[in-house]
Amino acid sequence: MYSYNDFDEAFVRSRVAQFRGQVERRIDGSLTEDEFKPLRLMNGLYLQLHAYMLRVAVPYGTLSADQMRKLAYIADRWDKGYGHFTTRQNIQYNWPKLQDVPDMLDALADVGMHAIQTSGNTIRNVTADHFAGAAADEIEDPRAIAELLRQWSTDHPEFQFLPRKFKIAVTGAAHDRAVTKAHDIGLRMVRNDAGEPGFEVIVGGGLGRTPMVGKVLRAFLPKADLLPYCEAIVSVYNLLGRRDNKYKARIKITVHENGLEKIQELVEERFAAIREGFSGHDQELLAEIESAFAPPAFTTKSTDGFEAARLANPAFRSWTDTNLADHKADGYAIVSISIKKHGATPGDATSDQMRVMADLAEQYGHGELRISHEQNVILPHVHKADLAAVYAALREADLATANIGLASDIIACPGMDYCALATARSIPIAQEIATRFDKLKIEHEIGQLKIKISGCINACGHHHVGHIGILGLDRAGVENYQITLGGDGTETTTIGERAGPGFSAEEIVPAIERLVTGYLGLRSDADETFLQTYRRLGMEPFKAILYPAEEKANAA
Repeated sequence: MYSYNDFDEAFVRSRVAQFRGQVERRIDGSLTEDEFKPLRLMNGLYLQLHAYMLRVAVPYGTLSADQMRKLAYIADRWDKGYGHFTTRQNIQYNWPKLQDVPDMLDALADVGMHAIQTSGNTIRNVTADHFAGAAADEIEDPRAIAELLRQWSTDHPEFQFLPRKFKIAVTGAAHDRAVTKAHDIGLRMVRNDAGEPGFEVIVGGGLGRTPMVGKVLRAFLPKADLLPYCEAIVSVYNLLGRRDNKYKARIKITVHENGLEKIQELVEERFAAIREGFSGHDQELLAEIESAFAPPAFTTKSTDGFEAARLANPAFRSWTDTNLADHKADGYAIVSISIKKHGATPGDATSDQMRVMADLAEQYGHGELRISHEQNVILPHVHKADLAAVYAALREADLATANIGLASDIIACPGMDYCALATARSIPIAQEIATRFDKLKIEHEIGQLKIKISGCINACGHHHVGHIGILGLDRAGVENYQITLGGDGTETTTIGERAGPGFSAEEIVPAIERLVTGYLGLRSDADETFLQTYRRLGMEPFKAILYPAEEKANAA
């Protein structure tokens, strides 16, 4: 893992000291809320419905055991004993007191963490594949590139006041687990005809009120050109991006209004102008960063005990079937820890659970953890010989839910329970859906199904790319939930199609149950997933299941 140097330490500490003074002036009234707002947002502090919320960056989703313990300490010391992991691989604290926030930031700095640029019209936390460095289908670990981008973008003087927030995602694998095509810049590692690694550069993706799939700006970009090319993209956007209407300010609108060819022309022109200025120091820095991401010292053990434990314990076998992924090292597995227990708040982990996960990472996982954009926690390097012990500890901590990728592994934004922008509740709907499928005991029969819920048009729950997406809206003071079908956030990214009229809060869970159980009768065989069935049959049979009364009326 990368460790911050003396410059990083001094920079973060000076920002904390600066913000401490700003907080003091806000508390004594020297600063109004309007004056304080841009200052707090630069440091990741929001004002939600009931309290402040502090959003902490977890760059490219990577945490050490010590960092996870510090997050647990902060939750206990200054919040309500839990944290909320988000789709940007961040953690949010929902109940800090304003006067305590500088102390929270100082505690984060003790372990090389901060909240800088987790808000505002800047380049936000750079995210990456949560299996990075471990995935069997990986070309290279992309986290060194993500760290290079983090260092370049943090406090970049040209990009602190962009037309709108800007998000970058990186993956080094064939299978896209980072939703790169729904980002302002998506970077997918590929090889050219000579076998050399580089990046497919995608631009103009995004969700929200105008969801768009990103477009390929460069099919292959050499690694050595990545930083100046990204700077060229953001520079062009900074000049062309609209500032007259925040709803049309994202780069996706810039690309749409100007056309991809025009954007390509301007980016290539800017790239040619600035490329020489990148004298090679960035590549020296990248080489230094890459050395910090060397693979851990993998061990060799027998896996006989793992196979025996699977045969002896059906619950353990079920967990291994859903929560493990293939690892690039022989004898190892990637462990996804579900923090989506049926009926719980998606993405919430208690301080005690954080400490358990930190201990497991230290004892069995080479000290590393990851946060996924799907709001779960990953132990990327666990030997199969240790999996039974890991499972036992997770079960003791109420963290052994075997549902990764299943119907109850739901992405949900905070919704109207916390967010001042929300127009409907998300968390209770997610809880009810998960509880209902648990009672039906058909999740494993259903198989892979990604349900995503947003409590407003801003789409923080990624509903547009859910196999089943749910969007909560306000209709004349009443919560109304629209359903979209066929969305996908992988390398074949697709925006879901709206099924029809929305459902009330009382109707939405039965509608989802009707939809999913109906799919079981539509699929060609037990291996055909919901998304595959939808792509084969289209909307109409699913619409008939969702709106039986309408279908009956049409038939009459």
